[in-house]
Amino acid sequence: MASATPGPRLAAAARLAAVAARLAAVAGLCVLVAGCGFRLRGEAALPFKTIAVTPPSTLGVSVARNITAGTNAKVVEDPKEAEAILLITGETRDKVILSLNSQGRVREYTLRYRVTFRVIDGKGAEFVPSSEVLLRRDITFNDQVLAKESEEALLYNDMQRDAVAQIIRRLSSARLRPAEEEIPPYKAPDFIFD
Repeated sequence: MASATPGPRLAAAARLAAVAARLAAVAGLCVLVAGCGFRLRGEAALPFKTIAVTPPSTLGVSVARNITAGTNAKVVEDPKEAEAILLITGETRDKVILSLNSQGRVREYTLRYRVTFRVIDGKGAEFVPSSEVLLRRDITFNDQVLAKESEEALLYNDMQRDAVAQIIRRLSSARLRPAEEEIPPYKAPDFIFD
């Protein structure tokens, strides 16, 4: 009498075929990902070995922590010892009304986080000229004030993390510019009219 279930050899072969199919799918996915140029973000290479971050603030501490953890540069406390000095010249948080409901009450806000900075060396030459990072997030508003305040704080923290990442990316593409880099004067083109 023939049994309705497959034999142990047939079941083992089916499991082996399923494992081989999964391995082939993973290998194919790896080839596709590698072929498109994807690679994990490694350590960012900064064009200087040491950097000072001024003035000390929560943003400055966060930038310094990320430079230490994710770049080849070392953060130093004294700007005189640093090859580069990151000057955080401004940090503002704004809340702008985005929309109103039919009763004229605020329905949505736009939160804005703006950071201005520049990077110089000890002699005043610029690595990064005065730059700005501006981030925006929309938030709905209702009568649950405490919940919305904590959501607003979380969004500002998220924007600060994004700003730090953008500053690090800009630092990694920096190059030293002479202190008195002259821009040649504009010369109007000569037109000949007949």
